[in-house]
Amino acid sequence: MNILFAASEIHPLIKTGGLADVAGYLPLALQRLGVTVNITVPGYTEVLDKLADYKLLQRYDVDGFNIDLIEACLPETDCKLLVPCCPQLYERDGGPYQDNDGNDWPDNAIRFGIFAKIVVEITRDWSELKRPFDLVHCNDWQTGLIPALLRLQNKAPATLFTIHNLAYQGLFPYPDFAQLHLSPHLWAHHALEFYDKLSFIKGGLVFADHINTVSPGYAAEIQTEPFGCGLDGLLHHRAESLSGILNGVDTEQWNPETDNKLVQTYSADTLLKKSVNKRALRDLFGLPRTRNTPLFSMVTRLTQQKGIDLLLDAFPLLGKHKVQFAILGTGDRSLEQQLNAYSRQHPEQLAVKIAYNEDWAHLAIAGADAFLMPSRFEPCGLTQLYSMRYGTVPVVHAVGGLGDTVIDANPVNLKAQSATGIQFKNATGKALAEAIIRTSTLFADKPVWNAIQQTGMQQDFSWQNAAKEYIALYEQILRTGKKRTD
Repeated sequence: MNILFAASEIHPLIKTGGLADVAGYLPLALQRLGVTVNITVPGYTEVLDKLADYKLLQRYDVDGFNIDLIEACLPETDCKLLVPCCPQLYERDGGPYQDNDGNDWPDNAIRFGIFAKIVVEITRDWSELKRPFDLVHCNDWQTGLIPALLRLQNKAPATLFTIHNLAYQGLFPYPDFAQLHLSPHLWAHHALEFYDKLSFIKGGLVFADHINTVSPGYAAEIQTEPFGCGLDGLLHHRAESLSGILNGVDTEQWNPETDNKLVQTYSADTLLKKSVNKRALRDLFGLPRTRNTPLFSMVTRLTQQKGIDLLLDAFPLLGKHKVQFAILGTGDRSLEQQLNAYSRQHPEQLAVKIAYNEDWAHLAIAGADAFLMPSRFEPCGLTQLYSMRYGTVPVVHAVGGLGDTVIDANPVNLKAQSATGIQFKNATGKALAEAIIRTSTLFADKPVWNAIQQTGMQQDFSWQNAAKEYIALYEQILRTGKKRTD
């Protein structure tokens, strides 16, 4: 197969979230399994600065914008990058979606609309001059117009649209639709119009040959009103063409045996050495070294989506249970202030660092006994996978990928020695407090706790597994062709 992988960010060139990790690792895993993959990503300043060598492939004029298409390789790989360069659209100080003050670029609709049109031009050129692409794999709203535009072409490749987070939809006013010179018939509720706005994500949800999300649980959840973000009806309509595949993790970067960001490396056979990192984490956060007290950590955005308010509600319900928390992250100013206030009142229980530091993040995952993820929704989640690799037991709200990847330490699973963590069902402070108390009780039983740690460390969430599932999905899409009728 010959795949064109379209994304708006990619590790290690430019990253704001998990999408960049998928774009940086999945194509490499696919290539190792024999699939030909070209990745296309806009030519932001940060991307161009990190490319060592590249060559000009083609020049385009799209809606009055002059675009240079260059070819390079993803650093330290042989995976090809196709990068549309347009200083007017992409070469700016700031991030891929926002300026340095955190404001969305006012012309985002044009920036990613032109990116979609360039992808269509690339597929045409490859059909005429090179080996045609069998499928274009699109990711999140920034690439949503690609399936819609390709549907208007003759002999176009098939399309897969992956939802990484449905909450981000790419909604813009009608003048942006007009400025992009899109076909008038696309301005309809069964196409790109969504409550009088242009919806980029609907381009993928309506016109792609198949839709997938980054976990089976999230694929089911987004077909319901609580998680569907207003699109649950459309997604339910497309249920037969909607599925979920779990993300993988970089097993080289996240490996407790070789991680040079730790004070002490260790393995499943030398778990006692993990305690050295616990002491270092307590020292870093200024928590007292108390014996037989479980240490919970969080490395997260401090937002309501991540359940920080649930944790604040849970603190007073823990009573006299001896537990400690080390929290690393930035986010909502009000939540930051509330966490800091509680930590000042209870310095022996809670320590907070309002920052993000990669070395500290690794230590927080390795040094804690348990890792908290009380997210209200979580399409996949990665840190619960990292924590299991490090023998740090995840405590999660059973939604999306968290529910798919963490096996609850209930009596049945404990007896079967399949438990890898602790789940709770309801998004309330009370339910989270009960889960923390249950975790503390399990922690006190060292043989049981060690068994949970060992089982978690044995799980395989490598990108190779995810790549095999994507190959099977690509093959399914290509077998059925584009015979879908709406």
